[in-house]
Amino acid sequence: MSKDLVYRLLSQYPGQFVSGEDISRQAEISRAAVWKAVDGLRKAGYTIEARSGLGYALMGSPDALSQREIHSQLLRLDVAPARLDCLEEVDSTNSYLKRIALEGAPHGTVAVANYQTGGRGRISRTFLSPKDKGVYLSILLRPKLTPEQLLPVTALTAVAVCDAIENTCGLRPQIKWTNDLLLGGKKLVGILTEVALEGETGAVESLVIGAGVNVHHTDADFTPEVAKMATALSAQAGHPVSRPQLAAEMIAALLCLSEDLSGDLSRYRTAYRQDCLTLGREVQLLWSDSQETVFAEDIDDQFGLIVRRGDGSRTTIRSGEVSVRGLYGYAN
Repeated sequence: MSKDLVYRLLSQYPGQFVSGEDISRQAEISRAAVWKAVDGLRKAGYTIEARSGLGYALMGSPDALSQREIHSQLLRLDVAPARLDCLEEVDSTNSYLKRIALEGAPHGTVAVANYQTGGRGRISRTFLSPKDKGVYLSILLRPKLTPEQLLPVTALTAVAVCDAIENTCGLRPQIKWTNDLLLGGKKLVGILTEVALEGETGAVESLVIGAGVNVHHTDADFTPEVAKMATALSAQAGHPVSRPQLAAEMIAALLCLSEDLSGDLSRYRTAYRQDCLTLGREVQLLWSDSQETVFAEDIDDQFGLIVRRGDGSRTTIRSGEVSVRGLYGYAN
């Protein structure tokens, strides 16, 4: 497609003029086709200057979760998913991948959406996903591992998304066990992992990892209750953060995670311990009728939370949720 050819050529020299003659020769299209492609790119939100005798210069790109923009960022990272589906609107990127997994979608398929009508979180919660605001992304994996070997995947995903955010804008979130990512004491990212098993054998058929990152959200994009405990990346950074760049960094980090799943996870454990704000603090066990208060000491090799009870005994928490003193209204 002429627009893609012209974009690729101009994007190699951002802010620099490339003559129409050079573009025409390299893209093997007419000068009229070059002009038409430039006009189409401008209508798609690209800022392209034209000067007589100099040619065309790409001065700015839209903050769009499009194939063109994300592929451009992936090329920079030298990363290529098996398939990339960029969706303007979908019920949920996780649900979408679960559907196409049944149709045979390959390992490494990625879905990115600009808007989710039914974003989902853990424990049947909803995840608010307004248009043009966040990165809502999921990846389909087909690991040859047992369900037990996948127990740490949610915690591993938290580290991977922290890596992607840090690579994008230099800020590294903290992790509230097991997988809430926070900046400035407020929630920034939601993560949902889902495993499908073969009915007769119990073997893993697919693993879908989803993450939604608040990027350009303001308080008006949340319900009043959520606004009290949610934040957005651009607000924390103090400047706009590129959604295509973040999406590409997330894809790169999750593809790396897929390769690491069956290997040495020590890097992830080290990073998780460093990032986990739950450790060294009093927490409440929220699924307990008595809301027992315990002290979070460490994580084990499977990323379970090791806690010390008031009587000095220790136990490991592997599921459910905990409330951290000083966060989300827990002050006692």
